[in-house]
Amino acid sequence: MSLKPRVALPSPPGGSPVSDRRPRLILAPMEGLADDILRDVLTRAGGYDWCVTEFVRVSSTLLPHAAFLRVSPELKNASRTRAGTPVRVQLLGSDPALLAANAAQLSRLAPAGIDLNFGCPTPLINRKRGGAALLNEPELLHRIVAAVRAAVPATIPVTAKMRLGISDAGRAIDCARALEDGGIDELVVHARTKDDGYRPPARWPEVAAIRAALSVPVIANGEVWTPSDYRAIRETTGCDDVMLGRGAVADPLLARRIRTGAAEDPCAQWQAVAGMIGDFWSQVQNKVLPSQAPGRLKQWLGLMRRSYPQAAELFAALRALRTAAEVSGVLERRLCAG
Repeated sequence: MSLKPRVALPSPPGGSPVSDRRPRLILAPMEGLADDILRDVLTRAGGYDWCVTEFVRVSSTLLPHAAFLRVSPELKNASRTRAGTPVRVQLLGSDPALLAANAAQLSRLAPAGIDLNFGCPTPLINRKRGGAALLNEPELLHRIVAAVRAAVPATIPVTAKMRLGISDAGRAIDCARALEDGGIDELVVHARTKDDGYRPPARWPEVAAIRAALSVPVIANGEVWTPSDYRAIRETTGCDDVMLGRGAVADPLLARRIRTGAAEDPCAQWQAVAGMIGDFWSQVQNKVLPSQAPGRLKQWLGLMRRSYPQAAELFAALRALRTAAEVSGVLERRLCAG
């Protein structure tokens, strides 16, 4: 792998962002959590520039269009949510040729972008050489990106998401440079290693070092739960753009509050959130079996307890319920009552 000549971006005092353009907010890919329904509800609340799907696993075959449409029904709507937010489809795998073939197949559906997953820390995925398990192999990362970029029309952005490494950040810059030299348009860095999982704190200063070493835009991700966290991650990393993950699920209005500068305390906005919960519940019932719907709602409320005491109360009221009819009855009484 040969490295192209590069010019590092300046690192201003305190790591402050240097671009004059509008900072972007991106909704993260969250496997088993942020499906098309939650993407729809969150992006209609406002504030996001684009979002990324859960990963499509590429392991042994050329996938049919149905496999991509299942993960991203938005492909039927010009690859946008109902709010008009572009949706990039994420691929996960380790075979450059197979990933390239599937990226070409996906490109026929005109996605808003194709993202490559080098960040998933799940043991099952990692044992099969997927996600963050590849972060000791920068040469392989380069070959994957180069193959995918060559297979996809230039009009479709190719991006990647990586963690800092497997157990430490010793090869983080090597991996980031390999991805850049392979041809990515942008890089998202989750400020943890694979072994860190999701344990705080996130290692924001390590992202600053990656940003300074690359010419393509670097998007910071990890442990942003509040507008204050958003300001802090930008200050520490020097990144203009931030990807919101679990924080966006815990506070569905987080992106909007970051954009508008609304008060730090989100509790006064519970009525807006209650409407989002009702919308989510209606859509979930139309997508999954009645026996599965309550679990989906409880999963979201479980995270929302961090931001809203009202969500904690609602979660407690629903926790023992098993049927969709029971859940609907509780929601009708509690959400309509405010």
